Amino acid sequence: MRPAAAVLDPPIEIRPAGPKLSSSNGRSRLPALTGLRIFAALNLVFFHFSDPKQFGWLAPVVDNGYSSVSFFLLLSGFILAYNYSDRAARGQLRVGEFWLARFSRLYPVYLFSLIVSLGMLMAEFHAHSLPSFLAGVVLTLVLLQGWSPTLSTFWNTPAWTMPTEAFFYLLFPMVIRWKRPKKLAWLLALLLALWCLGMLGPALYTWLHPDGDLHPGRYSNGWWIRALKFTPPPHLPSFLFGVVLADLNDRFAVASRWRLWLGIAGLGSIYFVLAHGQSVPYVFLHDGLMMPLFGLAILGLAGTNVLSRIFGFLPFVMLGEASYCLYLLHFNLWALIHDSGVLEKSGLIRLDPWFSYLLLVLAAVMAMKWIERPGQRLIRTWFRNQQNEPVASR
Repeated sequence: MRPAAAVLDPPIEIRPAGPKLSSSNGRSRLPALTGLRIFAALNLVFFHFSDPKQFGWLAPVVDNGYSSVSFFLLLSGFILAYNYSDRAARGQLRVGEFWLARFSRLYPVYLFSLIVSLGMLMAEFHAHSLPSFLAGVVLTLVLLQGWSPTLSTFWNTPAWTMPTEAFFYLLFPMVIRWKRPKKLAWLLALLLALWCLGMLGPALYTWLHPDGDLHPGRYSNGWWIRALKFTPPPHLPSFLFGVVLADLNDRFAVASRWRLWLGIAGLGSIYFVLAHGQSVPYVFLHDGLMMPLFGLAILGLAGTNVLSRIFGFLPFVMLGEASYCLYLLHFNLWALIHDSGVLEKSGLIRLDPWFSYLLLVLAAVMAMKWIERPGQRLIRTWFRNQQNEPVASR
């Protein structure tokens, strides 16, 4: 069995078995959270490539689809802490093995998404000076482009999150060993402090207007708002919030009736806030503001109730396994499909955009099966052989 992590890792290997199955660390599996991921990933697809008005009462959710990324980042901290906290407490977390496990999950599909996006390099070449272009290529290949606000979306726009997650992975072995409050009141206070810290950046931006934009929005492109949106540090409170949330999760019995109400409150509040998104400053909604609401939804779906059974429906969970591939591939693969003219030539354009959505999901599933998992095994086997060679040569 495989431990999980949110955007970068499909949380669990799906097998048609009952709810009593657990991961290799003895923790109960969380299929509902995996199922929820496919809806969050699809929401990003719809956000980038649809008219939100076509989705009726769900239009506010699609129109503010960028908030799904904030959910993924928070969920990443929760899942990692959920799976590794007991191991770390027992002194059984091996840092090198952890980083290898994360890298072997992250890089194969990431590299594949860049290969698929090679056509974008020509556009990047014309949009940047030669030194900037070369820097973008190098930084993107080594998962560092997110540290440059001007190059964070270089080559593959959604991949700006990969340096952020890599940064979280680098910090996690240290973070998970920190002593966190035992008392519930102090735990809640820590979550409140992290929420406030997550809103500090948006608050300063709104107060100071460093880009000179009094009403920043989705298409604002100033240096400071790109730093706020795309660089790793502003998102660290969300990740840490997820880590601490895993401690709070352990305070509730899996079958607690409170989990259902927490889940309903979380999902309902998320919809309410997004439905009034035009009244909320963009920089707050993009990251920070929604932390507690995401947390409520996660606590609800981590239990055993009607909500977790809905989102834990096996087809949802199986597609949720491919959500990382869908996230990384959808942006430039959509452009590749539509720039090729194949839909017009085949007459399938009349079925668009839904036919394209289907192609993206199928491509994600195939990438998971033929790129992500084989690549993961290949990297781990190579490193294992490298470790064994000195011993064998003695």
